[in-house]
Amino acid sequence: MPKIEAKPGWKAKLHEVIYEADTPSGKFFDVALLIVIAISIALVMLESVGTLNTKYYWHFYIAEWIITIIFSIEYILRIIAIKKPKNYIFSFYGIVDLLSTLPTYLAFIFGGHNLLFAVRALRLLRVFRILKVTRYIGESNRLLLALRNSRPKIIVFLFAVLIICIIMGTVMHLVEGEKGGFDNIPLSIYWCIVTLTTVGFGDIHPVTPVGRFIASFIMIVGYGIIAVPTGIVTSEITRSQKDKIPKNTQSCVYCNEDKHLDEAEFCHNCGKPLNDH
Repeated sequence: MPKIEAKPGWKAKLHEVIYEADTPSGKFFDVALLIVIAISIALVMLESVGTLNTKYYWHFYIAEWIITIIFSIEYILRIIAIKKPKNYIFSFYGIVDLLSTLPTYLAFIFGGHNLLFAVRALRLLRVFRILKVTRYIGESNRLLLALRNSRPKIIVFLFAVLIICIIMGTVMHLVEGEKGGFDNIPLSIYWCIVTLTTVGFGDIHPVTPVGRFIASFIMIVGYGIIAVPTGIVTSEITRSQKDKIPKNTQSCVYCNEDKHLDEAEFCHNCGKPLNDH
């Protein structure tokens, strides 16, 4: 007799909706959650405007409680849908989910609603998890791979820039001295960093001809330095386009690991079957 495959239970279906992004229900869930997060962040920003908060305080308060309840239900469902809840609870996104939900409850119990509203901005970090939909996962993986491969080169580059700032800051301290506002070497290094990055606060500036000449040279060098990290990352992105980037969005029901190859059948973290429901 042919073997009859058992239908996945409700937990498996729940896991597919919440943790998967390449199914219609998973995409709908992610888009709906993205809308709720956007509304929540908008409320956080609007509440910081004193006149609006005074006029629409109760509207903001009720809306915040509705959003908090939605996030609380989602948090509980994520715990239920995975076979080892602690892997989600103590994961990065699990902690972010918890911290972005607690402020409303803490404000209700202990007061100080205005002091905790900024913590709710952590909800914006959840966007990175939602953007693992099939359409974007390949591009995001390619960008992460390029940044990871560029890290040694960028670190060496930043170290070289720091050395330049220390040397030029010391020179400016010797040239300008306390009369020009360069009272000490750390302050002069700060000025060099601000000038080299073309920020130019203007709180300190050279007054002697030699100092101005050196400052002009640092400014010109700064324009070239800004382009270097961009070129390094762009080169790595171009190189990574030749490689096959995984677009698998499937999440393991045991350990919650979600970085699998496209044709993977087993979790590379815990070894459990990915389709074991």
